[in-house]
Amino acid sequence: MAIKNNSRHLYLQVIDQIKRDIENGTYKEREKLPSEFQLSKLLGVSRATLREALRILEEDNIIIRRHGVGTFVNPKPIFSSGIEELNSITYMIEQSGKVAGTRYLSSAYQEPTEEDRKKFSSTKLDRIAKIERVRTADNQPVVFCIDKVPKGLIPIDTVHKEDSLFGVMEEYANKQIAYAVTYIEPIGYHDRIYDYLDCDPEQPLLLLKQMHYTADDEAVLYSANYFRPDIFSFHVLRKRMEKL
Repeated sequence: MAIKNNSRHLYLQVIDQIKRDIENGTYKEREKLPSEFQLSKLLGVSRATLREALRILEEDNIIIRRHGVGTFVNPKPIFSSGIEELNSITYMIEQSGKVAGTRYLSSAYQEPTEEDRKKFSSTKLDRIAKIERVRTADNQPVVFCIDKVPKGLIPIDTVHKEDSLFGVMEEYANKQIAYAVTYIEPIGYHDRIYDYLDCDPEQPLLLLKQMHYTADDEAVLYSANYFRPDIFSFHVLRKRMEKL
């Protein structure tokens, strides 16, 4: 299992070896890896080289290091989606062969803040519906959702009977979402959200902040969705632009 010298940096070889060991079942999902001392001996590298490899593996969400406890293999995400593809959470879950569900926590009208008015580019916004939900896959909590919608675009009294806000808005107000502007942030521990998602306290979440628009550029839905990274992964297709 020791790393053999070649032209590649040692820490890159260590990364490849640990990935192979995970793929072939030597180290299983959620299993604790050997200690740094043991692993460096097994691989025949210095602890400094090993630590650099583990740092990159953690950044790639392949492992998680828990201070004072050890290093563990992260489970592979169940759902993977291109971030350039605008799909509802319901669609993403169903495409993976799971049953999508919703646990409604609250839904009520409130006075919009100045930040809300800026988000929706409207100074005349007088009431806004705020909806909090936990989305489930086969009854397992996977996403915590906070949605804000201008009054009149969804039936707030009956919205708890539906899973997809996209579909509700299209049917109720004839507003079809065409695109969204998305910001992605990793966030640390949040006691309330972590309790709802049944997360490990040391596991970061992926926060997707999205403002949704119709084809006429009307802002109709703001969402803050907290995804479990052990369940969801996102990627983006980037194309090289030709120089003129």
